[in-house]
Amino acid sequence: MTLGTEFDRERTLLLFSGEYDAKNAVLSISAGAGGTEATDWAEMLLRMYLQWAKRHKFKADVVDSQEGDQAGIKSATVTVTGRFAYGWLRAERGVHRLVRISPYDAQNRRQTTFALIEVMPEADEDVAIELNWDEIRVDTFRSSGAGGQHVQKTESAIRLTHVPTGIVVAVQNERSATQNREIAIRVLKSRLLEVELEKREEELRKLRGEHVTAGWGNQIRSYVLHPYQMVKDLRTGHETSNTGAVLDGDLDPFMQAELERLATGRPPSADGDADD
Repeated sequence: MTLGTEFDRERTLLLFSGEYDAKNAVLSISAGAGGTEATDWAEMLLRMYLQWAKRHKFKADVVDSQEGDQAGIKSATVTVTGRFAYGWLRAERGVHRLVRISPYDAQNRRQTTFALIEVMPEADEDVAIELNWDEIRVDTFRSSGAGGQHVQKTESAIRLTHVPTGIVVAVQNERSATQNREIAIRVLKSRLLEVELEKREEELRKLRGEHVTAGWGNQIRSYVLHPYQMVKDLRTGHETSNTGAVLDGDLDPFMQAELERLATGRPPSADGDADD
């Protein structure tokens, strides 16, 4: 699917009018509390976004991931390369909730779990983000792997810690330390850019008299797989019972609804929760 088949020029200009909307994106997924159920949900979301990127013919690279203790992932960072990648994906920022019968619960009980999605525009050479290396701690470590002959035997993975903000970026999926370092620098710049954008948004919210809780308090969408099938966006009210298609990357209707809401300045929906 491409923008040309879905949007006319006028709508594209309306929905993707932000300063960084045309840029590539950096997407991060963090599993919430809940052990294996939460890490499994994080991996399901990773697959969903990789499938979405494939539908748009965007290049998606998992530059870092941390495996769960038993299954799934604790976290992942993905770079998504393509025109308007950030413009699309910024609609996905917030907490995503899953409700289902857990395959990891021997008593087949209904479980609710959460994951946080963060999205940043990729900071390229056009973006004036300067790094002060006196404020950055650089660590190298051995890349983790599944074992066998491809296990890294050298410390090629890179971890950058920005001391003033506490932001930590780790990249280990490339074979050389130089490549991992280059990607880590890009991701760190993107995270610092997002900090600046959040400050701007906060000021705008104050001017408009809005109060929006960032991070884990900002639940945006529920995916209910039991006792019925429903994916519902809590900001726009957009919903579908075709949960399989959504989890397979069919996210455009949800993204479009949220981008139109933001473009028109409408407040979030007050329709209530998806599993009430």
